[in-house]
Amino acid sequence: MGVEKMVCLASRTGRQFQRYNKGRRQVVGCVPYRFKLSNDGKISDEVEVLVISSQKGHALMFPKGGWELDESVEEAASRECLEEAGVLGNVEHQLGKWDFLSKSRGTYYEGLMFPMLVTEQLELWPEQHVRQRIWVSS
Repeated sequence: MGVEKMVCLASRTGRQFQRYNKGRRQVVGCVPYRFKLSNDGKISDEVEVLVISSQKGHALMFPKGGWELDESVEEAASRECLEEAGVLGNVEHQLGKWDFLSKSRGTYYEGLMFPMLVTEQLELWPEQHVRQRIWVSS
């Protein structure tokens, strides 16, 4: 008997539970990656990364968004990948932290990024109608 997964098809909204550090909203995200399959179906050592379109479709980016008070940083990173890119996987150690200025809001943010080894790509996900996802390799 197979195990069925239940995935919420709605993105979290609102900012009342957002985390802040020194007045900067904290956002987390992932660099989703997988190992490419070779022509004979075996896993190669070539890596592909997943990028998504912005909601307005003018740029490609990695999934990221607000870190909320009721979740660990890894849970937040994983949730953003599910909501924005429709992928599940294993969140690994933090790549880095940076401060950036939001062009649309004119405020500073603190960002944290993680690599995520993708284990599953879903056909249905919360933001599928407002984003495209694209696997790219070097």
